[in-house]
Amino acid sequence: MWIGWIEFDVLLGDVHSLKGKRSVVRPLVAELRRRFPVSVAEVGHLDLHRRALVGASVVTGEASYVVEVLDEVERSVATRPEIELLSARRGLHSTGDD
Repeated sequence: MWIGWIEFDVLLGDVHSLKGKRSVVRPLVAELRRRFPVSVAEVGHLDLHRRALVGASVVTGEASYVVEVLDEVERSVATRPEIELLSARRGLHSTGDD
């Protein structure tokens, strides 16, 4: 079994409150869930209104599929005009790595 994850540190555009932040982050999370076979959540910078840390993960039987899905998710996040992708970190783990 292969487990892959990716974490995005994003800067939000013209956002001046946590309510405004939700109006940007919620649609991003919902779109990633809808378009890709991943679990997604806002995982950090919860009290900052112009930054968000969004994580996604996928579990499958093939490492190449994990990489393919995470690449597509990263491209999708990077092309959103309302956010600036500051960094993306990722990891890949096999249950056979123990």
